[in-house]
Amino acid sequence: MTTFADFQKLDMRLGKIVAVELLPNAKYTTHKLTIDFGPELGRKISCARVVRYTEKQLVGKLVVGVVNLPPRQIGVAVSEVLTLGLPDGKKECILLTPDTDADLQLGGKVY
Repeated sequence: MTTFADFQKLDMRLGKIVAVELLPNAKYTTHKLTIDFGPELGRKISCARVVRYTEKQLVGKLVVGVVNLPPRQIGVAVSEVLTLGLPDGKKECILLTPDTDADLQLGGKVY
């Protein structure tokens, strides 16, 4: 069982998707997301299978990402961030996003 102390080790932050591209030659449709996590962390790459969204829907979208996991090779790209989501009825990723238009700061920690 995971302890609360283990959970606190995860650094989850608010970011905004600023660019999207399809990864070439991937086994499954995979997107390379460039996410801005604000001035402290800057822009990071996340590889995610987010086929439910168009590029237009993704760019500008606020998302939550785990920013302190080790980088992971995904095809030809290196994913630096785990972008969080939940499966819908078709097991496609629905991204975790804030439900408010409040004045949220990029890079803000999830608590």
